[in-house]
Amino acid sequence: MLTKAPRGTKDITPKDAYKWNYVEDKFREVCALFGYEEIRTPIFEHTELFQRGVGETTDVVQKEMYTFEDKGKRSITLKPEGTAGAVRAFIENKMYADTQPTKL
Repeated sequence: MLTKAPRGTKDITPKDAYKWNYVEDKFREVCALFGYEEIRTPIFEHTELFQRGVGETTDVVQKEMYTFEDKGKRSITLKPEGTAGAVRAFIENKMYADTQPTKL
């Protein structure tokens, strides 16, 4: 049904967005106190990243991934969790050359 949000999801409308903003701001404040920084990775990644990172036989890969082929015939997956993308970004952006430890 196109007039309802997909099952298990919810719209955050303007009347409730301030609550989310408040919680997110407090979370950022606490993270900053402990030296954590924000990282934002794409909402999708190459499928192989998850297959190699969490294993092809795990529930994440077998049951929790939405995978599709893009126009370039590459296998792309909506991000089922954040670790693999963060590690990929850490390596790709050479964050290992920064002062360690890196807290994200």
